[in-house]
Order: sequence, then structure tokens, then C-alpha cells
Amino acid sequence: LYIGTFGSFIGFSAAFPLLGRTLFPHVDMLQIAFLGPLVGAASRALTGWVSDRWGGHKVTQWVFVCLALGIVAVLYGLGVFGGAPNFPDFFASFMWMFFWTGVGNASTFQMIPALVRADIPRLMPQATADEQLKAAELESAAIVGFSSAIGAYGGFFIPLAFAHSMAATGGPPAAPFFF
Repeated sequence: LYIGTFGSFIGFSAAFPLLGRTLFPHVDMLQIAFLGPLVGAASRALTGWVSDRWGGHKVTQWVFVCLALGIVAVLYGLGVFGGAPNFPDFFASFMWMFFWTGVGNASTFQMIPALVRADIPRLMPQATADEQLKAAELESAAIVGFSSAIGAYGGFFIPLAFAHSMAATGGPPAAPFFF
């Protein structure tokens, strides 16, 4: 799940300016490339309460629905559905994707400790409540760290997918179809 949220955030942070510069050379991507990561980071910070209120598992499911819709919008901005590539649509669809990757980062990190806390009593039935809480905190921290390391692979795979798409087909649409 974290590859799909954090990995997408990192991967899109690299792919957005490179793809924009390639497809829209008339746009100065250096002036706006920071906006995607800014939107993603802000949405992570500002939407954590949503997962606390409704549960990380529910929010994460909706995040992936919204990311799938965002991929369709990216394809539209790339001109896949019959039109020419369109920068405003391309830009808006990537901002949408960045927003939802931030929400997903928050929901995934809310979900991990909740799942571990729920499972520790089964794993440590003889332990006191304090011991179970301490074990849940330690296990959650380890899982969050491991998930972050694995999630970072998106920063490698997403730009690589766009590069392979460009090399194999002459354009980027195959990568979003894969996503």
C-alpha cells in the first residue's frame, strides 16, 4: 500500500517535471515543478484527521479509487483519448494525484499502528496491557520504517516506467496504463 501512496508521491515528483518538459517544451516546468510535492506534503499534513476519524483502511480504499481516476485524467491530459496533449489537463490531473498520494500517506501510517495494536493481544496473551502497548509501539515503528524503505522504490519505478514507455512506444501513455 505504501508503494502505491508514498512511492507514487516520490515517483510522480520525479516524473511530473520531466514528462512536462518533454511533452510541453513551451512551459517552464522549473517554475512549477515544486507545486506537486507541495500539494502532496500539505495534503498529508492536513488530512491525517480524516483517517483518525473514519479509519485508515476506509480512507486508503478511497485513495486508490481517486488515484485510479487520476490516472484516467493523466491519460486524458496526455491526449490518449483522441485529443492533443493538453497542459492544463495534464497539470490538474497531476495535482489531483499528488493530493491523493498525500492523503494515502497519512491513511497508511494511521492504519499500521491500529492493526498492530489490534493484533498484539493475540500474539502476547500473557503480557500485561502496558507490555502489550509497548510491544505494539515498537512493532509499529519497525513496520513503518520498513514500509517507508519499500515505498521509496516508487521513486525509481515510476520514472523508469515512463522512460520505458517513451522508448518502446514513442510516448508516455503505456506507463499510466500500467499504473
